[in-house]
Amino acid sequence: MKYARLTKEQLEELRQEFINFLATQSITADEWAKLKTDKPEVAEQEIDVFSDLVWEGVLTQAKFLENISSQHMYLFHLREDEMKLIAVKILNEAIDITTKEGFQWLRENYTTEEVEILTANKAYSDDRNADKFALLQQGSTITKGQLYEWFETMLS
Repeated sequence: MKYARLTKEQLEELRQEFINFLATQSITADEWAKLKTDKPEVAEQEIDVFSDLVWEGVLTQAKFLENISSQHMYLFHLREDEMKLIAVKILNEAIDITTKEGFQWLRENYTTEEVEILTANKAYSDDRNADKFALLQQGSTITKGQLYEWFETMLS
């Protein structure tokens, strides 16, 4: 597997897509049931191939990622040619930006010495989607990029 197997819940959400995937492999519902019983390792390989296809599609479409903790915020813009990062560090340990109050404090104080903001660009490796997946594995989530764009505007 290149990425990670989809969870049971994710597979259930993508049930129709999985059925269509099996159909492209010329596997009927009866054959799938028999495969799961008689050759579970082959059935798992099919799930792995489907999972990788889903991840490939999701990662190709992803344009923004966020990784936010109480004192740090990493905002990624996944451009075609490189990743751009806006990193925000809260130096005041009493502030937790994962709370509504803490986030409001950040919006009002992002230009003070209690907040460090760094920007960086990074080229992708030979496998752009693997780079994106690694960020997801580290706790990032795919977003629409509103926070990144807000900071980008404020920093310009």
